[in-house]
Amino acid sequence: MENKQVGFIVLGIAVVLVFIIFLFQGALKDIVVAECGLPHATDCPMNRDINQQTYLSLGIVGILLIIGLVLVFNKPKEKVIIKKFKEKKKSLDLSGLDEREREVIKILEQENGTIFQATLMEKLGTGKVGITRLLDKLEAKQLIERKRRGMNNVVVLKN
Repeated sequence: MENKQVGFIVLGIAVVLVFIIFLFQGALKDIVVAECGLPHATDCPMNRDINQQTYLSLGIVGILLIIGLVLVFNKPKEKVIIKKFKEKKKSLDLSGLDEREREVIKILEQENGTIFQATLMEKLGTGKVGITRLLDKLEAKQLIERKRRGMNNVVVLKN
């Protein structure tokens, strides 16, 4: 249960207690009038005690009201939770790939999943047309993704 909900419950209880206190005070005043008589009701020592008890009860209810208001309007402290987790690398299914495609995937894994297309072309020792066709096949198999960066392409290994 949230603090705000508890605060509303405490405020509700405080209001009910105020109602009960005034009902009880009214009943006791009737008893004082019956015991001491109407002309002497204000001078009766029981009347003084009833007022003290009423003020004490209202003071306690006032404390409850303050606690309820604090709970309603107080913002809970935000918890910052930092979870550390190890990144799980999926093992790629290389079964349907030919030797050149496997070589591209291994180079990408060595380069942390990204490499410029021109650098890959140099490492494989192939031309522009050859690397484009090879990367087209890997993109069709959804193993890599090419992103345009200025005049170059960056080849990214999909997770």
